[in-house]
Amino acid sequence: MEIFVLLFTILYAILAWRKLDLAMAFLIVALPVYQIRFNIGFLPVTLLEIMILVLFIIWFIQGIKNKEIPLFNPRLKNIKSYPFWKEIMAILVIAFIAMLVAGSSNSALGILKAYFIEPIMFFIVFINIFKIKENRPAFATLWRGKNKVFWALAISALIISIVAIYQKITGQFIPVNWADSGRVTGVFAYPNAVGLYLGPIVILLGGFLISILKSTKFQILNSKEILNFKFQTCLPVGKVLKSIFVVLSVICSIVAIYLAQSEGALIGILVAGFIFGLLYNKKSRQAVIGLMIVGIMILGFNSGLRHEVVKKVTLMDKDGQIRRQLWSETWQMLTDNPRNFIFGAGLANYQNAIVPYHQSGIYVRNDDPEFDKMVKISLEYQQQVWQPLEIYLYPHNILLNFWSELGLAGVLLFTWIIGKFLVIGLKIKDSKYKALVLGLTCAMIVVVIHGLVDAPYFKNDLAILFWMLIAMMGILNLENKEK
Repeated sequence: MEIFVLLFTILYAILAWRKLDLAMAFLIVALPVYQIRFNIGFLPVTLLEIMILVLFIIWFIQGIKNKEIPLFNPRLKNIKSYPFWKEIMAILVIAFIAMLVAGSSNSALGILKAYFIEPIMFFIVFINIFKIKENRPAFATLWRGKNKVFWALAISALIISIVAIYQKITGQFIPVNWADSGRVTGVFAYPNAVGLYLGPIVILLGGFLISILKSTKFQILNSKEILNFKFQTCLPVGKVLKSIFVVLSVICSIVAIYLAQSEGALIGILVAGFIFGLLYNKKSRQAVIGLMIVGIMILGFNSGLRHEVVKKVTLMDKDGQIRRQLWSETWQMLTDNPRNFIFGAGLANYQNAIVPYHQSGIYVRNDDPEFDKMVKISLEYQQQVWQPLEIYLYPHNILLNFWSELGLAGVLLFTWIIGKFLVIGLKIKDSKYKALVLGLTCAMIVVVIHGLVDAPYFKNDLAILFWMLIAMMGILNLENKEK
């Protein structure tokens, strides 16, 4: 393992030194390698962390060498502040306080490093690679068809999807604890990780695909060429191949999410897709409204389906009831005393803090009208509906996740960041890049909707993905202000 890591690090450093943007793209493809863990001395690290550190160090060295970092070149003028820089500084302060609240444990230090410091290092390098000079147009650099960021996301999504589909077909490579669940995990350790990772990427690639198709100019054959059977390619071959690749990645990703049974991701994609259609243009708005009417009619005539949808939406199914109990316990922990309410549990300390409030299990309510009566009088019935509850790493709700880890200030700050992100996306009016901007905006909507029932940030790859979305929107905002 040591030899492999050393060789990989050397090769990646060479790539980064020669082509920073290509090294960034490779890092995005390889986001799931955070699961490769090892120690450097007494310090536990992941392969993804090594890549981020190498990328940051080489960017920093080259920045000094090329005199592009203001700290080392006072002559630089008209340097703009980093997008969201005030929020970033506040996050670092709040995360450091949350680490102290948790007692500065090794786990808290690891969370601070992996979920806050390193993603922000990634954010800084990303911004500088794609918007480092005043005369470099952000749209042209970030959004052009050959941009490596989108292709990196498409490649990463396709690899994970193919692994998930292969798992379903063959039953191989599924972790032992999920082998009999009927769910796939892709390259991850559990099924929901598939939806958490692929959900926002699907919508982002959807906007990218529309932008490719919209930018394609069809050639019209004249009558002479038709009579002489000089059929020319009406659609540029390069754009055809690009479009096919993106379509394949999107379709396989949706299939993988379905096979993983990640309902939160599917609902997030559905809602974000409807919002995308409503905002894109008149034709898409009409199509979405038509689909909504058809959907309402189907639910109106199909009582069984309507009942299941209502149960799912109101969290009255089994998974919903488990999450409601989890949220109830978390809320009790947060409101039990002022310290918890203000500071939360601290980084990586949720499992310890929730113990006094945890209930060993619940009776899962069903459609039986005699449920309450039978639970009281029948031991056999109790055993049938009893559901043991484990203590999870996080409360599985985006607000409670941030609140328990970072305290009240943390949850308010991240709410502000996401709200600011969405407002910026709605304000950008450049029609040429409308599909891309909407794709980026709706990708965050997927994160938020899935986050209502899961943990869409507190994982190495998800934290990087979150800050990559923020960086993209920040670059677009700079471009918008320049115009």
